[in-house]
Amino acid sequence: MEELLCIGCGAPIQTQDKTGLGYTPQSALDKGLETGDLYCQRCFRLRHYNEISDVQLTDDDFLRLLHEVGDSQALVVNVVDIFDFNGSVIPGLPRFIAGNDLLLVGNKRDILPKSVKDKRVSQWLLERAHEEGLRPLDVILTSAYKKEAIKELIAKIEHYRKGRDVYVVGVTNVGKSTLINAIIQELSGDKDIITTSRFPGTTLDKIEIPLADGSYIYDTPGIIHRHQMAHYLSAKNLKYISPKKEIKPKTYQLNPEQSLFLGGLARFDFIAGERQGFTAYFDNNLKLHRTKLEGASDFYQKHVGSLLVPPTGKELADFPELVRHEFTIKEKTDLVFSGLGWLRVTGPAKIAAWAPKGVAVVLRKAII
Repeated sequence: MEELLCIGCGAPIQTQDKTGLGYTPQSALDKGLETGDLYCQRCFRLRHYNEISDVQLTDDDFLRLLHEVGDSQALVVNVVDIFDFNGSVIPGLPRFIAGNDLLLVGNKRDILPKSVKDKRVSQWLLERAHEEGLRPLDVILTSAYKKEAIKELIAKIEHYRKGRDVYVVGVTNVGKSTLINAIIQELSGDKDIITTSRFPGTTLDKIEIPLADGSYIYDTPGIIHRHQMAHYLSAKNLKYISPKKEIKPKTYQLNPEQSLFLGGLARFDFIAGERQGFTAYFDNNLKLHRTKLEGASDFYQKHVGSLLVPPTGKELADFPELVRHEFTIKEKTDLVFSGLGWLRVTGPAKIAAWAPKGVAVVLRKAII
């Protein structure tokens, strides 16, 4: 009997194990076979009720899929989050795709302020990719959510694939399946075929999308990256790190020995330098709180979860400790909190950044 696959997440459909991958009741399976809309119960609930049930793939499952990519002759399209390049990097990807061509796609362009120049963002992504051992043929910026630059992306894929299959890879929560849906809609007119959500890890097995010449685009599951900010927050609070609207910069005039708390997720210390403005680029709903550097750690312990949110509720028990990173800034620089946003520092200044353990804090040349 031909194997039936969920068109939302790619998992094999089965009717026996309610807790397993691809489970769907027999009645729903019969209906799906009639209509052609064959979704597992998990995807059905996610699409219609925004409910998610935990189904875990092991690291071995992801390694198997990456080996499959590496063993094929294909164009690899690596989707990264412009706001979270460090959290978007697939560990060991250069080794797995050795010999295959790579196209790098920076997603969520629509969230960046309009004053940000695409060329600077593309150059920064290219530099970071080189530091990770990746050698992309090209970089393109898109917005899967707003369907921006989708035609341009399809044209680049067609140009670089040269008749080969295409594997789309990325870590969880970068908008990869939303991007695939936008490509499918552009090519065929079909909307929202693949299951998408804010929740990390909603594609569970590779999904095949046929192309006119007999080749395929394969959408692969999001690789779990242990140090993404998204893994520390509940569904309710993911909105603070997955903005849907253009970020509006806010400038704070700080004296030395003052601190800014970025909700309860991170902290910025202005240690020494002339009084100056620091421009914050974070989700518009994230509350920033200014306080004195002296006693800031005690202030955090007292107010995290109440005045300083998120995290909230049950997240607090598992939220990692904040780790300090110190920098000396000499010229206009962006201090990037991976997966959250950035502060523009004019300098000269001695500063410190605090972020959850494992979440990267990096410097880059100011992109504005």
